Amino acid sequence: MRLIIAILLPWLLFFTIGRPLAGVICLILQITVIGWVPAAIWAVYTLSQHNTDKKIAGL
Repeated sequence: MRLIIAILLPWLLFFTIGRPLAGVICLILQITVIGWVPAAIWAVYTLSQHNTDKKIAGL
């Protein structure tokens, strides 16, 4: 579910994982149509890092 959010609404993903400052920056980037693609890529990358950090913390 978070992957779909990362692609459609990248700024919202950052708020769901507890990074509000990055969410605001991503929202500003996403306001432009050209900035949507980099914002989505950034959100997907951050989501993968967040999942990896959770797995490492669980060990």
